[in-house]
Amino acid sequence: MAVSTRTAVAAHALTFLARWRDDGWQSSAKIAESLESNPVLVRRVLGMLRARGLVASAEGSGGGWQLARPAEQITLFDAYAAVEDGTSVLPTHAHPPNQSCVIGRHMQALLEDEFTAAQRAVEERLSQTSVADLLRTILGRDHTTTGS
Repeated sequence: MAVSTRTAVAAHALTFLARWRDDGWQSSAKIAESLESNPVLVRRVLGMLRARGLVASAEGSGGGWQLARPAEQITLFDAYAAVEDGTSVLPTHAHPPNQSCVIGRHMQALLEDEFTAAQRAVEERLSQTSVADLLRTILGRDHTTTGS
């Protein structure tokens, strides 16, 4: 099972934009450099974030990306909801199990209940952390490791 990395890319990009907010528009190339990723992938994720009103963009010379609202008002759940396709992080069976088997007959419904509860817990946890929280933690850790 492949898990999408879009949420991690979105959180990284949003935190990057929060850090450099006072420096104006940031290019997707700069954000991609921080991620050590492809600017095309970064622009695709930023486009999803823009569609949800989390970032704004400006074209042309001096253009780029910036947060559309304060970092304190953007949660990890906002990022997750903007870039994921709405499917559970824990998918159930790809096809229906054998209904003549005692396990197969009941496993799908059981897993759906468990995975739905886990999904709610993930979403609740992501809702508790803002982009500003991430930035504060990063800057605190960087200050601790660099001594400056």
